[in-house]
This record gives sequence, C-alpha cells and structure tokens, in this order.
Amino acid sequence: MNAPTLYKDFKDSQNVWLGKVPSHWAVLPHRAIFDEIKDVNKPSADLLSVTIKRGIIPQSVLLANSSKKDSSRIDKSKYKYVKVGDLAYNKMRAWQGALGISKFEGIVSPAYVVQRPRDHLTVPQYYHYLMRTPAFHKEAERWSYGITSDMWSLRPEHFKVIYSLLPPPDEQAAIVKYLDHTTARLDRAIAAKRRVVKLLEEQKQAIIHRAVTRGLDENAPLKDSGVPWLGLVPKAWEIRRIKQVAKIHRRKFSHRPRNDPRFYDGKYPFIQTGSVARADKYIQSYKQTLNDMGLSVSKRFPKNTLVMTIAANIGDVAILNFEACFPDSLVGILPDSDMDLEFLFYMLQSMKEVFELEAPTNTQGNLSNERLGDLRVCKPDLETQRSIVVHIESENSQLSKTQGVLQKEITLLEEFRTALISEVVTGKRDVRALATALPDMQSQDEIPFDDDEG
Repeated sequence: MNAPTLYKDFKDSQNVWLGKVPSHWAVLPHRAIFDEIKDVNKPSADLLSVTIKRGIIPQSVLLANSSKKDSSRIDKSKYKYVKVGDLAYNKMRAWQGALGISKFEGIVSPAYVVQRPRDHLTVPQYYHYLMRTPAFHKEAERWSYGITSDMWSLRPEHFKVIYSLLPPPDEQAAIVKYLDHTTARLDRAIAAKRRVVKLLEEQKQAIIHRAVTRGLDENAPLKDSGVPWLGLVPKAWEIRRIKQVAKIHRRKFSHRPRNDPRFYDGKYPFIQTGSVARADKYIQSYKQTLNDMGLSVSKRFPKNTLVMTIAANIGDVAILNFEACFPDSLVGILPDSDMDLEFLFYMLQSMKEVFELEAPTNTQGNLSNERLGDLRVCKPDLETQRSIVVHIESENSQLSKTQGVLQKEITLLEEFRTALISEVVTGKRDVRALATALPDMQSQDEIPFDDDEG
C-alpha cells in the first residue's frame, strides 16, 4: 500500500491537542457536532460495556472466559439506550480512553454519557478513531474534574465545550475506510504475535506444573496425593496445607473512603493489584506512596514477601523486591525456613485456577485467608526445592527471551498503529486517493476480539 500524502494548505486550529489542520476542515465545539441522549426505559435491551482497549462491546463478550462478574443493577429501567453509531463514555475513565462509537444496540450504565453525532454532519466511526487517540485522552483529562485521578469526571457540560474536527463527510468516510483497512492488517499481525506469546506462556506453565508436582527424577516412585489438582506426586514428598509451610498476612486495617488524598503522597511505597499482574516474577517498582497517616491504618510487608491477589484477578502472584504497604485485595505470604521462597512462588503460580475455584461465586470473588491457608501443596526437601527452581528457570529462559522479542515487536506495531491513526484523523496525512483504491471493507474477514486485550 502506498504511503499517505500531505494536504496542501493548513491552518492553526487554535487547539493544542489538534495543532495545524487542513484549511478546509471545520473546528467546532462538541455541542455543534453531538447531542446528548438520555433515552431510558429499555431494560430488556442487551447490556453493553465501555472498555478502554476495545471501546464498546457487549457485556457478554467482556465476561466470557473471564473471572469478572456481572455488576449491573437488577432494575435497569434507568440504563441509557445506545443506538448503533452513538458515542458512549465512562465519565470517570474517559481520560483513560473508556469511550467509543458503538457498533451495537443496547443499554449502558446510567452513570455513563451517551452522545449522538448529528447525521448530516458526521460519519460516526471517524469520531471513534479521533477520540481514541492519546491526544484526545489528554484533552479529556484537561476537562475532567475531581479530587484525585481515580475520581476525575468528564461531565457532559464540559464535553460540549471541547473542540474537535469536522472534515467534510466524504473525507470522514475516506479516513474511516483507509483506517479500517490498515488497522485490520495491523491488528491481525498483533493478534498473531499475541497468540504465540500465549502459547509460549502455556508451555512455561506446563514446565512449572510438571516440576513442582512431579520433580526432576522421572523414575521416582509415586503416590496419590489425595489432592485433585496435584494428582500423583513423588512418594518421598510431603503434602502440607499452605498455612503449615508459610505465614499468611493480610492488612488488618482498611482506610476509607478509598483513595482519600489525606493518606497518600508520602515516603512509604504502596502497591496495587495491577503491580502484581504486571510483574513477571518480581515487583520492581511502584506508582503510589502512603504518608504517615496512611501508614497508621495500613501494614508494611518486608522485602521478599510473596504477594498474591485475593480479589478481582484472583491468584496473580509475585515476589516483592522492596518493603511496601498493600491494599486489602492482596495478601502477603512469608514462607517458613524449610520452604524455599522461589519454589513456593512457582507452586502458587501453578495454582491460579485452584484459587479462582475456591473464591465464592455469589460475590465479586474474594479468597479468604482461611480458604487460602487450607489449600494443600507439595513439600519436597529444601535441596530438591532449590534444584527444581534452577531447572524451571533454565528450561523457561529461552521461552522468556522469545516472548520478550515478540512483546517488543507488538509494542512497535501498536505504537505505529497509534501514530498512524493520530496523523490521519487530525489531517496530518491525506488518504483520500488511497481510500478510493481500496475494496469495500465488508468483503474482508472481521477481526475477532483478542482475549488478551481485556
């Protein structure tokens, strides 16, 4: 495919987030492009979710193959109706990208905002691309208000005064056609690489599970562990409850309201569940801190504490590489002297599905200390534990390197995708001629949702 060309004449948009734009494009406040819609009393319509990574999708798709639960109200009479082509956004997370033009008919939370592009002015999908750019997210952040970032809200009256672009409708259509084609190709490439990363991760987990439940001696006599997930284990190994091989600590206090600014911005590191999920093995950094007041209602855990999530994405585990405080969605696990820290890390990592099954299903899911402590694990002698750790890290080293290369390639493709969209939707590149030569997108295979995108 040929590269986009430049427009001939530009003007200053008078808006930092837009910069210079084609001289024949209009620059208007949203109140001239959108109408807020508050259509309710359609409780039987399909529930839609407004996500950061996917835009607007059916809630059934979001919850499929996920530990997330349906948190919608039983009474949906006040939920807002969304037509195909409507813009919906989460007021609290618009600045993070939780917005999009809907390809589905349904209803969204009453806390969300629904805006309808005016038919005679717009090709709605153009605004899906425009408003999911990093530049718009920063502009949405500038117009959001709240005490802390977790409470920032983009209110409808402020959305209306944000200025956006209004190219001629035929150019909007050309931009959408071009971006639909180019992003589809990029998305296929990214999805293919993500699938390989996922397969490599499954291979790594299989190596870990085999090592922590069968050991390294293939000829060792086996016994029935009496634990379904463990199955047959070496006869010489002990089977112990987690509370018999480690101390489980949970924060004893809970400061409320959540994210009260009085507790934060001090000298004590504070980690969240996301820090555990993102860690490959060790938690090396933190984004939040507590002050002395926050510390007084929290608890510090020492370096080399095993950290595990017991709410939301239950069963993520990592090793803390510094002293830090936890929220009540995490527990700290300190192994006894005859249980190797890294061996227990790999053992717990292989138990994620077990932890998820143990969490109550009638709530959002929360694994208690008691349930966690009663679960059973293998306990070989300390020397064997350490030999298993060396084996796992040796076997998985090359797989991790390959994953790292693929992740870098994915990042580069994603950065290119983002930059391309930003340049095209703000008129930095002219794609009209290229779009004319493209076939109808309806003849292309639809790109499936990538489960890893969340």
